[in-house]
Amino acid sequence: MAKSMTAFSYKEISAEYGSCIWEIRSVNHRYLDISLHLPKEFRSQENDYREQIKAKLKRGKVEANLRFTPSKNIQNEISVNEPLARALIIASRQLESHIDNAKPINAIDVLNWPGVTQDAEISVDNAIKPAKQLLATTLNDLIETRTREGNRLAEFIFQRCDQIAEIIVQIRKNRPKMISTLRDKILNRINELQITPDNNRLEQELVLLTQRLDVDEELDRLMAHLDEINDILERDEPIGRRLDFLMQELNREANTLASKSNDAQTTQSAVDLKVLIEQMREQIQNLE
Repeated sequence: MAKSMTAFSYKEISAEYGSCIWEIRSVNHRYLDISLHLPKEFRSQENDYREQIKAKLKRGKVEANLRFTPSKNIQNEISVNEPLARALIIASRQLESHIDNAKPINAIDVLNWPGVTQDAEISVDNAIKPAKQLLATTLNDLIETRTREGNRLAEFIFQRCDQIAEIIVQIRKNRPKMISTLRDKILNRINELQITPDNNRLEQELVLLTQRLDVDEELDRLMAHLDEINDILERDEPIGRRLDFLMQELNREANTLASKSNDAQTTQSAVDLKVLIEQMREQIQNLE
């Protein structure tokens, strides 16, 4: 059940109070980093939205945007400051007696005075619950997208694990032949020098050389790490950090294998291992 940290979801709902739109984007990140962008009418709900997101997502840089458009009926309402309007009318009539040919004040003049009119306050009480439900729907859609992408990444990793296992099998198969070739090379060199070595000492040195070049433990650990990776990819939990650690362990074993290599074939196999491990590591960076 691997999940990617890269996904996008967009959901919209409309009702008599207006329309709500949730838009959520997520990309890879070491921890869970949530950025919320809310209309001022919904800012009192920010903590609830954060907790709702934390309950669903464990890692990733998440940007969640809520857009709210009130219905036209609400938008068209105008609030009149009646005390101020009455005060303006009384003051105007008091001044009319001091002005020759004064024109009487009309309603439009009063309404144009600053502070007399203002847009009605938009109430979002009816939209709070639907917006929360819509966030849950958007998060579920985001998780489905993350899961689909995660499954593709997991398939990619499974393939690379199979390729690494094939390389390990080939190294095991070729190792005895390599040791035998090295032994023959040393003995031929001794014959070319026309010297008579101490056979017991020669055998001891050959045994020590074989032990120094032995890579069975490294190959065993590589296979154990591959088994662990396959097991982790089947878990229904955040797995990215654990897999990233295993990539470090795989790389360490590949480096040790390269350092113990004394033939071109094993060296090339170690290089191939490192390439496959790096390919997996790059993809694992996107897993939750």
